[in-house]
Amino acid sequence: MGKAFTPRAIDRWRPWIASVVDELVEQLAHEDQPVDLIAHFVRAMPVAVFGRLMGLDGLDRERLAFWSDHAFATTAFPSQQVEEAMLDFFVFGTGLVAQRRAEPGEDLVSSLVQAADEDGELSEEQIVLLTILLVIAGHEVTTTVLSNTMVYLLTEGRDTWNALGKDEGLAPATIDQLLRGISISDRDVLPGFMRRAVEDVEIGGVLIPAGSMVAADTVTANLDPEVYPEDWRTQPFTSPDTPHLAFGAGPHYCLGAWLARMEMELALHRLPKRLPDLRLAVPVEEIDWRRGLLTRSPNTLPVTW
Repeated sequence: MGKAFTPRAIDRWRPWIASVVDELVEQLAHEDQPVDLIAHFVRAMPVAVFGRLMGLDGLDRERLAFWSDHAFATTAFPSQQVEEAMLDFFVFGTGLVAQRRAEPGEDLVSSLVQAADEDGELSEEQIVLLTILLVIAGHEVTTTVLSNTMVYLLTEGRDTWNALGKDEGLAPATIDQLLRGISISDRDVLPGFMRRAVEDVEIGGVLIPAGSMVAADTVTANLDPEVYPEDWRTQPFTSPDTPHLAFGAGPHYCLGAWLARMEMELALHRLPKRLPDLRLAVPVEEIDWRRGLLTRSPNTLPVTW
C-alpha cells in the first residue's frame, strides 16, 4: 500500500491533479461574487483528487463531509448521533471493501484490500477501518490545512500570496513553513497526538514510564525556538533546516504526505496566479469557524476579487 504514495508514484499523477486544480480555479473565477471559497475550491479539490484515486468519483460530497465531521467530533454533536454516523460510515466501508475484493481495479482501495489479503495479518474489521480512515484523511485533513492556510494568505500573509502566484518554484519551501506554523487542531480539545510509551523514557528531566499515554504536542514542537530560531513568517520561501512534524514522524508518518504537498503546491500557485486580487469578503473577525471538532477551520470563507 505504501508504494502507492511514494514520490515517484505520485509524480505521475501531477499533470492530472494540475488539470483538476485548473478546472476548479476556472469555475471559481466565473462564480457570482462573493463566493464561498471552501465549498467551491478548498473542499472540492481534495474530494475530486482523492475520490478519483480511490475510485469514488460518484461519492456525495455532503455525505462525505457529514462522516468526516462526525469522525472528528468532540462536542459538536450528541454522542448518539456520532455513533449512528460512524456505523453508517462503517457499513459503507464494509460494502466498499467487499466490492473491490470481488471486482478489483487500479484504485487505492483495491490495492489496499489485495495487499491486506495477501499479508493475512489484518482482520476484516481492520481492513475496513483502514479504508475509511484513508477516505477521511484524504479529504478532511487536506481541506482543513488548505482552509487555514487560505485565511493566513488572504490576511497577514498577503506578500507570500502574491509571490506564490508569480513563481511556482517558491511553493515547496513555502508550504513547509506554512505547515510548520499554521495549526489545524483545536488546542482546547486536542493538546497533541495521543501516543503510548513502549519503554521508560526521560524527556526534559521528566520520567515517562512504559505504558503511559502521552499527548505529543507537535504544534509546539514545530515552533520550538531552540530548533527553529527564525519565525516561520519571516522566511516564507526557505525550508526550515530541521524537518517539521506536521505529517508526524517515524512509523506514524502520514502515508499521503506527498499527495497533500502536491495538492497544496499546485493550488497555492495556480489560484493566486489566476486570481491575484482574491480577498476576504468579510472581516476576519466574522469568519464562521467549525467548533467542537478535533480540527479547527472555517465553515465558510466568502471571497471576492
